Amino acid sequence: MSPPLFQRILQYLARHLDRGLIIGLIMLMATGLIVLTSASNGNYMRVLSQLLNMTVAFAVMWGFANIPPHYLMRLALPLFMIACGLLLGVAVAGDVVNGARRWLHLGVTRIQPSELMKIALPLMLAWYFNRHEASLNTRNYITAALILLFPVLLIARQPDLGTALLIMASGCYVIFLAGLSWRIIAGLAISGVASLPFLWSKMHNYQQQRILTLLDPSEDPLGSGYHTIQSTIAVGSGGILGKGWMNGTQTHLDFIPERTTDFIFAVFAEEFGLFVNLILITLFLFLIARALVITSEATTLFNRLIAGAITMTFFTYVFVNMGMVSGILPVVGVPLPLISYGGTSLVSICLGFGILMSIHSHKRLPNY
Repeated sequence: MSPPLFQRILQYLARHLDRGLIIGLIMLMATGLIVLTSASNGNYMRVLSQLLNMTVAFAVMWGFANIPPHYLMRLALPLFMIACGLLLGVAVAGDVVNGARRWLHLGVTRIQPSELMKIALPLMLAWYFNRHEASLNTRNYITAALILLFPVLLIARQPDLGTALLIMASGCYVIFLAGLSWRIIAGLAISGVASLPFLWSKMHNYQQQRILTLLDPSEDPLGSGYHTIQSTIAVGSGGILGKGWMNGTQTHLDFIPERTTDFIFAVFAEEFGLFVNLILITLFLFLIARALVITSEATTLFNRLIAGAITMTFFTYVFVNMGMVSGILPVVGVPLPLISYGGTSLVSICLGFGILMSIHSHKRLPNY
């Protein structure tokens, strides 16, 4: 006896989805909605807006999970060229918001091309290394570094140093996973340390101030140090068990800035405490571990590179946000993945997980 029509539809929709990743994503997104309700002071319109964002993100994830990786490989170069073109458009005619030129009007909507580059750059580098897999040499790594630097410099010029560094990290993950020699990595690290005085002189004043604030937030407690001081107070005041949902004093007395986006982890830590924080971190680690398993099982160089880059970039976002809120890293404006309010970052993250699911479900691919 054949299964009912509804069951067959569900089986069709779920055939390329990974159960472990789906469970982890749903649990983290549900946690995000709970925390957002408190962080927004019960603004259910904002919660419904985030629920709509999640619906769109899941649709995008499902779409990419059903695209075989060799089709993604074909899209890598045109997608990267489009993303670079949009970044050049931002540099020429982008909207200036709060002193930064990061947005581009396309008539009916406004987009932030740097979000597209988060996926386009790793895809491009993975495609490049896969194309030269049989004869990788130093020249290939230099070319890959140049491909990486072009969009990173455009984004840093906006200025958006935080996003530029994170996108550079995603590209560096691909280059490292492609087999970059440890001697070259050591040489680059030494060169990077030696160039710090030059890089410091090229930073904007507010970027320099963020680093100085990390060293001593109390130097400017009502200015550049305010975010760090208030978030660390909130994290510490949560204690072991927290103050209870909707009962965070730092949150509901409006001491925590950007509490629905970049600093939502401070709200979570204050209201749920250290014990539930560890559960949240365990959920993130579960997602990362499952993604690493998918990476290790990838059957082609392209799949392995893109899966590894997506996984490590996701880890970097989680680590940087939690480190920023806890006061161990500078404030760089990075949302907490799957928890913070916002549609653009949520869609880009779920798009990445959709690619991971595609890699897992399409293990045997033709050669292209």
